[in-house]
Amino acid sequence: MKRLSLQRQDGGERMVWREILRSKESRYDHRLHGILFVSRGMSCYDAAAVWGKSPRTVEYWVRRYRKEGFAGLWEHPRSGRPSSLNPAQRALLGRELEAGPRAAGLQRGRWTGALLRRHLAKSYGVAMGVRQCQRLLRKGRRSD
Repeated sequence: MKRLSLQRQDGGERMVWREILRSKESRYDHRLHGILFVSRGMSCYDAAAVWGKSPRTVEYWVRRYRKEGFAGLWEHPRSGRPSSLNPAQRALLGRELEAGPRAAGLQRGRWTGALLRRHLAKSYGVAMGVRQCQRLLRKGRRSD
C-alpha cells in the first residue's frame, strides 16, 4: 500500500491541534487517547511525543485517571487571574466597545489594542498590555 502524507504549507498541523483543543469535550478525548497509549504499554515519554505534550502532562493524566477514573480527565474549573475591571466596569466597557471609539470621545473610527490600552488607562485607571487588549476586542466580537 502506498504511504500517504500531508504536506500543507498553510499551518495544517497547527490547525489540527487547534481543533483538538477547541472544546472541553475534545480535550477530554485527547486525554483519553493519551491514557489509551499508556495502557497499551507506551511510556509517558512516547505518548507525550505522539500527542504533542510534555511527558509530565501525560503523567498527570495517568495519575488523575488512577485516582479519579474518567472523571479525572475532564476539565476542572480554573480560577485564572482576577479581572482588572469590576463587573460594572466590564459592562460599561462592553457598551463602549460596541458603540465604537468615537462614542467614547476618541478620534479613531475603529478599536485597536493600543487605542483600547490608552482608553483603559485614562478612563478606568487600569493598565493592560496591548496583547491583552487585543484579546478583549476579539472576545467581544465572538460574543455577537
